[in-house]
Amino acid sequence: MTTDVLADFSTREFTALGKQRTVYELGEGPAVVVIAEMPGITPAVVEFARRVAAIGCTAVLPHLFGEPGRSGATEKNRPAVGVFVRSFFPACVSREFHVLATGTTSPVVDWLRELARDAHERCGGPGVGAVGMCFTGGFALAMATDDRLLAPVVSQPSLPFGVTKRHRATIDISADDLAAVKQRCDAGLEVIGLRFTGDRLVPGERFEFLRRELGDAFVAIELPDESANPAALMSPHSVLTEHLIDAEGEPTREALDRVLELFRSRLLGTG
Repeated sequence: MTTDVLADFSTREFTALGKQRTVYELGEGPAVVVIAEMPGITPAVVEFARRVAAIGCTAVLPHLFGEPGRSGATEKNRPAVGVFVRSFFPACVSREFHVLATGTTSPVVDWLRELARDAHERCGGPGVGAVGMCFTGGFALAMATDDRLLAPVVSQPSLPFGVTKRHRATIDISADDLAAVKQRCDAGLEVIGLRFTGDRLVPGERFEFLRRELGDAFVAIELPDESANPAALMSPHSVLTEHLIDAEGEPTREALDRVLELFRSRLLGTG
C-alpha cells in the first residue's frame, strides 16, 4: 500500500456486523467520520482529514475501497485509469453498495453507523460528525438516523447514478431512513450539501429533492464551475478535495470553512 501520506495517522482494525476493515485516525476530540470518494483515501482526502483534526476533532477514515494513500493522478498529472478501475468496479458489483437502486440505503451504512457509535464511545464529546463524498456522499445522510450523528455533510453525492429522471431526483437513502432524518431535522439537525452547479454526476434535481424533503435544515452550497481548481484532472466535482483552491476569498475555501464551522459548533461548542 502507498501509505506514506498516512504516516502521521494511527491505524486499527474495526470489526462490526461480521466485517473487518482498517481505520485510519488522526487528532483528539470528538470524532468526524471521513468517508472517502473514488478512488479511495487519496492524498487530497488525507489533507481534508488533517484540516478536521486541526480544529480539535478526531478524523476517522475507514478504508472501504481502493488503495489508501494512492493518488488518482500519475506523476505526469494524468488520470491514473488503473487506480480508478481497481476501485470503481469492485465497489459497483459489491452487495454493500447500491449504485443504481432508488429508495434504498446501501448496506455498508449499517457498518458505518457502528463505526460512528464506536468512535463516539472512544473519542467522547456530544456526538460525531460525518462527511460523505461522491460515491459515498449520501452515506453521511443515511447515517444521520442515529442520534449520535450531529453534523452530517453530503459532498457531491453521486448515487444513485442519474441515468433517468427518477434517479436524478433522489438520493441513496431508504424511505424509512429519510423519514427518521426528517424528524431529526425538525428537531434541529442541520445537513450541509455541496456541489458544483455544472456537475453532471450530482444533478441539480438531487439538491432540489433534499431542499423539498429537509426544508431549511438542508444548507445547500452550490458553487459555479469556474471556482474549481483548474489544475484538477476532471471536470468540477470534488469541492473539499481535488477541486479545492485553498486560499482566502476562494469559494471552495469558503465552503470548506463552512463545513469546519459546522463541526466546531455542533461537536466542540465553539461556533
